[in-house]
Amino acid sequence: MPATGGLPCGVALRPLVAHADPRGVLYEIFRAEWSAHARPVQWNFVRSAAGVLRGVHLHPRHWDYLVVLDGCMTLGLADLRSGSPTEGLASIVTLDAAELRAALIPPGVAHGFYFDVPSLHVYGVDCYWNPADELGCRFDDPGLGLRWPIAPKLLSERDRALPPLAELRPHVPPYTAAAASAGGERAPA
Repeated sequence: MPATGGLPCGVALRPLVAHADPRGVLYEIFRAEWSAHARPVQWNFVRSAAGVLRGVHLHPRHWDYLVVLDGCMTLGLADLRSGSPTEGLASIVTLDAAELRAALIPPGVAHGFYFDVPSLHVYGVDCYWNPADELGCRFDDPGLGLRWPIAPKLLSERDRALPPLAELRPHVPPYTAAAASAGGERAPA
């Protein structure tokens, strides 16, 4: 059974600071100096209905950098990288627009997004979209160790057809020390 608690090695959560004045609020959601790994070349905007689960997905090559701008996301993470100090670790994290945080997810860490309310998020990737870097497995595979808060109401056809974790494992990149430099949960520098 996978370990639980903490964050997989290389996953980072960054609280985002509000700069408010009488006109409203400005949040810096990304600065290149915050991470050596998060160097997005493409940004995507996603709106999700209540009850949607996206994933579980895994990228052999690219890093994800994401922020929930409206609503709330339950982020499931599972470290599938052989040799990682947190190999087998499963984590559930809440990202809520009421307390903006950015999440950085390295290659080899499986992740899924569950939305219990209508939500929108943006995410940047450090490689252009490529189907060869878009892998996944069943969200409810017991080998992931993810305990979702509720069964999803909506899954894409692609996610519904994903194979079991055992079929994904041969495609998971091994851990590299470069992933460790992203650290775990941390505050802005």
